[in-house]
Amino acid sequence: MIDTNFLDQLNRFHLVVSKRVTSTYAGPRRSIAAGRGLIFKDYRMYVPGDDTRQIDWKIYARTDNLYVKNYEEERNLTVHIIIDSSASMGFGRPMSKFDYASMIGVGFAYLAMKENERFQFSTFSEKLDVSPPKRGMSQLANMVQHLNDLKTEGHSNIQESIRQYKKLVGGRALLVFISDFLIDINEVREAMYLLGDHEIKVIQVLDRVEKDLKMQGDFKLEDSETKEKVRTFISPRLRTVYQNMLDDHTAKVQETCNKLGIKFFQITTDTPIFDAFYRILE
Repeated sequence: MIDTNFLDQLNRFHLVVSKRVTSTYAGPRRSIAAGRGLIFKDYRMYVPGDDTRQIDWKIYARTDNLYVKNYEEERNLTVHIIIDSSASMGFGRPMSKFDYASMIGVGFAYLAMKENERFQFSTFSEKLDVSPPKRGMSQLANMVQHLNDLKTEGHSNIQESIRQYKKLVGGRALLVFISDFLIDINEVREAMYLLGDHEIKVIQVLDRVEKDLKMQGDFKLEDSETKEKVRTFISPRLRTVYQNMLDDHTAKVQETCNKLGIKFFQITTDTPIFDAFYRILE
């Protein structure tokens, strides 16, 4: 549950990190691409074909050399926040993975809002639920209410959701993709390849219990998405096998991200939320 206390903390957090993240959240966004804009960059020698209106005639009068002005092109950034709301994200006490993921998502939206950037938030499980991109506190309030009211359910149809979402991303964008990624690795790979050429942060959120499985004895386990139940005895050996499988799965997700130039982070819900932010924004 996201409350006003968390939003107050976000405001203090923004003041602390604003200098550190200026290069990431600059509004209006400045591009390194040369082009027509309002921000003067430098001069360069005139070559045939250049726009003669960009010649600096004052420099020509002093030097007899033709120079044209370079400008930096201004581009506003849209921050896209995509959060997995499938049933598996409801796992965790006292805070579920979905609650923790929502706080991270709201944090990115808040930073975008403070820099006057547009942000768009979406959730997905079996279907994709998209909110139009907007600026301002009303959009943030809608996001908080939507996430607080949402019930985690269904399975993660990650591949089709990202296929649909890709059509909504135009121009340069920052994509923040948050899930537990306890999904078939082939589906994860396909989804990652669909995301395209943008600045992308993939954040895997896990509960400490499912990461370490520090339990022993007889248990009845239920798959939160399929509702399938199994009885098992959790022994030290089984725990080791489980952790190796989870680590191998996570390594494959991270390997895919690395190949595509995507920044990958694994965060457990017992990590203080602002420690997680510092790490992700570092």
